[in-house]
Amino acid sequence: MVKLSPEKARQVLDAKPLETLSDEQLVTAHLAGRPGAFQELYERYRDRLIHFITRKTGDADRAQDLVQEAFIRVTRHLHRFDTSKKFSTWIYTIASNLSKNELRNRSRSPLVLFQRLTGNWEDEHRPIQFEDLSMRPDDLYRKRYLRRLVENTVEELPEHHRLVFRLRELEGKSYEEIAEITGVNLGTVKSRLHRARNSFAQRIEPFLN
Repeated sequence: MVKLSPEKARQVLDAKPLETLSDEQLVTAHLAGRPGAFQELYERYRDRLIHFITRKTGDADRAQDLVQEAFIRVTRHLHRFDTSKKFSTWIYTIASNLSKNELRNRSRSPLVLFQRLTGNWEDEHRPIQFEDLSMRPDDLYRKRYLRRLVENTVEELPEHHRLVFRLRELEGKSYEEIAEITGVNLGTVKSRLHRARNSFAQRIEPFLN
């Protein structure tokens, strides 16, 4: 078998349609400066990775952000990628690690308290006999105290932040639905939600220690 020189190999890759190249050949083509090679890689894996991360995190909207982050990391380190290895293994490893970090950060976030306490937000006036009788009186007191604290903290957010926060964290609306409801573009929704989450966390954290 005749081994092609690097220059001849690049010429062969340049002559082939992008969609016929393997992942590893696309990496080589991109690093050699071929236009569209990286976009082909991105489109080849984007939807699969969104599905993969959504299954791990349970959040389809956040999965889109994490896929973007995964490809940002790929671009930073692509020059060190060993093309004798499988690109798919590498990108899925990155996506898996991002998912784990997301779940770890989520478990430490005061937002989890909000989501947990508001799971049955409408049950405020349920009959007293439906209270969890196994809970001690001081536990019940703390649960009610935290619930009031969450409600009051949300009310302190600026109105446009409070709206997107409630729509997303309380009602579970998607980013697209929130954009339609509020009449602002998707980027603004994400920006407001990010600021609302940070503001909520900063306001409530001192009371949780």
